[in-house]
Amino acid sequence: MPLTPQDGDGRQSGRGADGDRKRRRRRALRWSAAVLVLAMAGTATAGYLYYEHLNGNIKKENLNNADAKDRATRTKANAAGQSPLNILLIGSDARNTAENVKLGGARDIGTAARADVQMLLHVSADRTNMSVVSMPRDTLVSIPKCTDPDTGKVYAATTDTMANASLERGGPGCTVATWEKLTDIHIDHFMMVDFSGVVSMADAIGGVPVCVDADIYSHTSSGHGSGLKLRKGTTSVKGKQALQWLRTRYGFEDGSDIARTKAQHMYMNSMVRQLRSNATLSNPDKLLGLAETATKALTVDTGLGSVTRLYDLSKELRKVPTDRITMTTMPYVYSSDGNRVLPKPTDAAKLWRLVREDIALDGKDKKKKTTTTTTTTATPKVTDKAAADDEIAVQVQNGTRSGTESAVTGRAAAVTEVLAGKGFTKAAADGSAPLSEERTLVRYPSADLAGDARRVAEALGIPAGQVRKSTAVDGVTVVVGADWRSGTEYTAADDDTTPTSANALNASDTKACMHVDPDYTW
Repeated sequence: MPLTPQDGDGRQSGRGADGDRKRRRRRALRWSAAVLVLAMAGTATAGYLYYEHLNGNIKKENLNNADAKDRATRTKANAAGQSPLNILLIGSDARNTAENVKLGGARDIGTAARADVQMLLHVSADRTNMSVVSMPRDTLVSIPKCTDPDTGKVYAATTDTMANASLERGGPGCTVATWEKLTDIHIDHFMMVDFSGVVSMADAIGGVPVCVDADIYSHTSSGHGSGLKLRKGTTSVKGKQALQWLRTRYGFEDGSDIARTKAQHMYMNSMVRQLRSNATLSNPDKLLGLAETATKALTVDTGLGSVTRLYDLSKELRKVPTDRITMTTMPYVYSSDGNRVLPKPTDAAKLWRLVREDIALDGKDKKKKTTTTTTTTATPKVTDKAAADDEIAVQVQNGTRSGTESAVTGRAAAVTEVLAGKGFTKAAADGSAPLSEERTLVRYPSADLAGDARRVAEALGIPAGQVRKSTAVDGVTVVVGADWRSGTEYTAADDDTTPTSANALNASDTKACMHVDPDYTW
């Protein structure tokens, strides 16, 4: 899915007022192309009619089809009035037309669509950077209860289900809900495209350069493989060949869905660079063709369902320079049978936190503070002195449950013993149902207990930033999070750097090249 292009080096072309006007017109045309918007020309009537025609092309669906209780909290604007944007990009393995069936290699029309490509695009509140996180289609997740908006059918919540199955359980609004349940990140919009849409849009763009380190033919004797056949080096792919690249698993690296995700990142980055430097997109005829093709290919949420709104989005996306776009993959571990993957507990949780807290994944920004509509607030300056350790009443809760792993039995009791051993003889384990917290916290309800809370955190080695005032507790409370699932010593997260297991790739990297499995060369 194309992002918004802009002038590669930002230099002016032409001199004086006439040069400025020409430069602005060219840039406007390119911006419009990238976000699927027609730069309207001709009479006002003709322009309006074509604008309405394009609006009619765009298919629209609900943003989130889960119950309100299963939705993530919307992030508020920062002190400067800026808010981050989170957009879920979905590549649909749709088999609803003869063309999609042929392109996807299926036999029958009407089989359920799967969300085989899922990428969360996060645009920072200040629009200085963009992060993209892919979830492999084979990831086992919990899918919340979803209601199909077209049929009214209610799908019960499931666990240990492949992430791509969310699309057939209530449409893209259920895929959005699944991401929110897993990450606790509020998603503002989604954009979905199917097989035929990828082919037609790739043709309209005019080709995207991709690289392989050896000749490749993605084909097996039993008929598996995408059919991609390329010579070693860089090739500009478009149309069906572009789709083959995006679908190739057999032949890339270890033949896994992870390798396919890496290839998709390379394609996306290359497409961004191509759009931002491709002067041919200033051609009005090409723009008309791209606008027509793209609007027909897209399904978006109702909040994004017009050319005007897509254009408004483009103005935000184009603010991010290419070298501040970072592609990553959700850190994962293989399931017990080796056929599926699960979010890697500590690393995946850290990546979701970085996105939630609007921290750039390229490591070039300092941490940015955002606030959410929650009962937990940042710790104020502590003036209250702590009581003696053996006089501080502490409740310990088990918060080790996550979207992919059940709670660790006995963690509250184990940490209570640790506290008792350190002299906190009034510590007690809470036997209620486990909570879900990715990081261990110390909470307190009022300022007169702030000093006690800080002392408990100090004794356990919990950073001061994880001591929070909260209306959800009655006294000093330790919530043992998913980052402390075992052991008697707490090790705080080292920093806000992106986990190496996320395989970050910068969009300005022109040397990226897919490794070919020797068994698939020709």
